This record gives sequence, structure tokens and C-alpha cells, in this order.
Amino acid sequence: MARGQNTDVERSLGRRMRGAAGLAALAGLAWVARDVPAALGGRLSGARAERAARSPQFREGTFHNRAGTRTMIAEPGRNLVRELIFGKQKRRPTAPVPLLRPSASVPPGPASGSTATDTTGELNIVWYGHASTLIEIEGRRVLLDPVWSERCSPSGIVGPRRLHEPPVGIDELPPLDAILISHDHYDHLDMATVRALLAGQSAPFLVPLGVGAHLDRWGVPAERIIELDWSESHQVAGLEITATAAQHFSGRGLRRDGTLWSSWVVAGAHRKVFYTGDSGYFDGYAEIGAEHGPFDVTLMQIGAYDRAWPTIHMFPEEAVSAHLDLRGGLFVPVHWATFNLALHDWSEPVDRLWAEAKARDVRLAVPRPGERVVVDEPPAVDGWWQAVA
Repeated sequence: MARGQNTDVERSLGRRMRGAAGLAALAGLAWVARDVPAALGGRLSGARAERAARSPQFREGTFHNRAGTRTMIAEPGRNLVRELIFGKQKRRPTAPVPLLRPSASVPPGPASGSTATDTTGELNIVWYGHASTLIEIEGRRVLLDPVWSERCSPSGIVGPRRLHEPPVGIDELPPLDAILISHDHYDHLDMATVRALLAGQSAPFLVPLGVGAHLDRWGVPAERIIELDWSESHQVAGLEITATAAQHFSGRGLRRDGTLWSSWVVAGAHRKVFYTGDSGYFDGYAEIGAEHGPFDVTLMQIGAYDRAWPTIHMFPEEAVSAHLDLRGGLFVPVHWATFNLALHDWSEPVDRLWAEAKARDVRLAVPRPGERVVVDEPPAVDGWWQAVA
């Protein structure tokens, strides 16, 4: 074969190989992104959209806070992207986060849907990391904002990755009576976790208005979806669960505020728990405390704050003020330690919280992920996080 012919063959072969490599790369990207459209969730339509339109929180096509808020406030001279890449903050722990496995000593409660009344007064909290928390109240079990995936993202390969493993597998959770979702952001509502709970549990999902559209798309049957507006309540297994106001926003794609966000009140015959979800500090906490308090324990968001978004996430000191507004007893912090979602040091939220709680004489428990807190006999705060910060 002549040299020119040989060169033509090599060029043709090179083009074919590059084309094959390109096709393989596209196929790989398509495989990796195969779940992203589903993870984005559903959209309001039909009866669900009509109900949303009747909400006092809904106008001009979206849900709104009671007061005006901004999700990002520009600050002269500050470049958030540069700070994210080159900032000096220690946004990850330097050693493994200590995990505990909650003991199985608590007797099992009634099956989901039971209306039997338990008067033992039992109240325990098991924090699994970030906002994922189990409330054990009067023999019932309520799971908050469960996220067991490796990333809080619609993609399995990009997005904030866990800084510690879940202390228990999702298949190791005890039988649940209710699953509460505060809003539809990825660090609070996770498709893979919902599907696992759909298969392994029988409890209903209680969600703010519109969030049921996401669950619909993921195969949750209508009889297991209970959507509530602020101040609406639902009875589950002898508990009264109420959606209460929060100051935040929603959205899983480019569209914002198409679903509602909420805090939650979980009330038994004798004990009460409050959970903030995600929220900035606002006068609604005093209103909730006056109407539903006092609370035996509050589960308060303390992390992922920044002065660039001060109205939608609380600073630790504000969380203490909110706890007092709510007429709370024991303060248990959530929404920290598990995902790197802001520009502060990993341990800063709980360091600031501990100082403020001591200054204002607030009862505080800071459990390790997986540690059971008996609300009436909480463990002393021992600063365990400082050894791994």
C-alpha cells in the first residue's frame, strides 16, 4: 500500500475512533444522568393545583412568605464564588464524625394508622445527621426529612456529598407511624430515600402543599400522601400533626416556590415537639409558641447560614431566640455536620450555639449522629465535635 493510501486509512480510522469515543462519552453521560429528570420531581396540576391556588400563601402562581425575603443579597466587595474556592474556612471535619447506633431498648409502638392512646409520656429524639431525625413520642415514631443518599442532589456524581455515613441503614429503621417533609430542597427531600421508604414502610407522608406532586411522580400512592397548608392538622396514630409557618423558599429546578415550605408541630396526649424545617428568624415563632406551645423539645435549624441569605436560614443565636419564642424546653440542633452547604467552618454553628445557650440559660443537647436523646434526661453537652473539627 502506498504511503498516501496508508495515511488516508489512518485518518479514517482515527475519525472512527474519535466518533466511537464521543458516542461512548455521550452514552456514559446519559446513563449517569438517567435519574435526573425524575429526581427533579413533579409539577402541580389538576386538583392539586386548584387547592394550592386557594391557599392564603399562594398568589401570582407561586407560594410566598408572610414577609418579603431574598434568597441572595449582594455584598459590595465580596465574591462568593472566589470565597467558595479559595476561602480559608474549615468546612469539613478533620477526622471521622463519631457515629452511634441507637439501642433497641424502646418497645415497639402500634402499627401505622392505629388510634390507640399511649399515656406513658415517652419522648426521645434520634438525630441521624443533617435534618433527618426520628421522634419517639408516646409509643409512636415520626421521621423527619429523611435523606440517606450519598449526595443531596438530583445527580449521583455531582452535588454536596455526605461528610459522614448514616449511622443506620434505611432498612434498619423501626416501623414508622408518619414521615414528615418540611420542603422540597434536595437536602430534605430525596427521591431514592422516598422510594426506599415506600417499599419498606407503610407510614403516610405528610408534606406541605404541592410537595405531593413530587411523591406522585416517584410512585407514592395517593392514600399515603397527606398535603397540608399552614395551620392545618392531621391525626395519625393518636398524634396530632400540624403544619406551621416557616420563612424559606422551595424549588428543585429552575422554577422557584412552586411548592410550600413549613415547620411542624407533633403533639401526643402529653408531649409536644416542634421542628423548624428550614427558616429564617421571624415573628411567626412567637405566634406558634402562643398557639401550640409550650414544647418539651424543639429541633432547630442552626447550620448553612450566611449574611448573604440572612432571611431564609437562622444564625445559631437566632435559633436560640426562636426556641425561647416557641416556649421550648430542651433544644436539639439539626441541619449541621452532614453536608457542606455554606461558607462557615464545619463546627462553627454548634460552637456559637453552645455559647449562646449558656449565656441565655437554655437547656441544650448536642447528640452524635445516631445517639438517642431521652428528653427528660438529656446527656450533658461534652463538646464531642471539637475533637474532629
